[in-house]
Amino acid sequence: MEVNNQEKQFSAKAKHDFKLIRAAVEQSDEKAYAELMQIYKKPVYHVVLKMVRNPDDAEDLTIEAFAKAFKNLHKFNPEFAFSTWLFRIATNNCIDFIRKNKIKTMSIDSAIKIDNGDEITIDFRDQNLNPQESAIKNQKIEIMQHVVSRLPDKYQRLVTLRYFDELSYEEIAQELKAPLGTVKAQLHRARELLYDMVKNKKEII
Repeated sequence: MEVNNQEKQFSAKAKHDFKLIRAAVEQSDEKAYAELMQIYKKPVYHVVLKMVRNPDDAEDLTIEAFAKAFKNLHKFNPEFAFSTWLFRIATNNCIDFIRKNKIKTMSIDSAIKIDNGDEITIDFRDQNLNPQESAIKNQKIEIMQHVVSRLPDKYQRLVTLRYFDELSYEEIAQELKAPLGTVKAQLHRARELLYDMVKNKKEII
């Protein structure tokens, strides 16, 4: 990440983000990654929830967005606010998910306002992924497979069924012959572990 004079045009909050990004990229500072996630986890989740309208899917997509952002943090361009870049990753991830699952959602002309005042326009019209989008999707899958492989064994099967096989909670319970409440509780714990691992960049490289 190269820092230029355009940083001076940003708010104190944005400049603090730049400082955290430098520490994360240049010093592999785990506290910097953790603080970035602490700042943006809830805002990203709420934007994603507006798009997919399902809390469980929103949690999963939020984890994926941070995993991809942290994997590519060295490519971040400080000519733009970090929040804009992060929310773009999150919304693109949602668009891919919505297309794949044919979810009924907001109109194609909708725009989402993020915390720095910018608006991100959402467009679902193109149902076919272009080569760049396909590459991003494949990278996301590779990142998540790597992170999931670091989970304790008892959670890997659950997360694989949820993330990669895309089964519902009810379908997972049937597959594992486990009570629905147990599946929900264990997946909640697995998500917490995933968030913790994503905060540590060593888990996603």
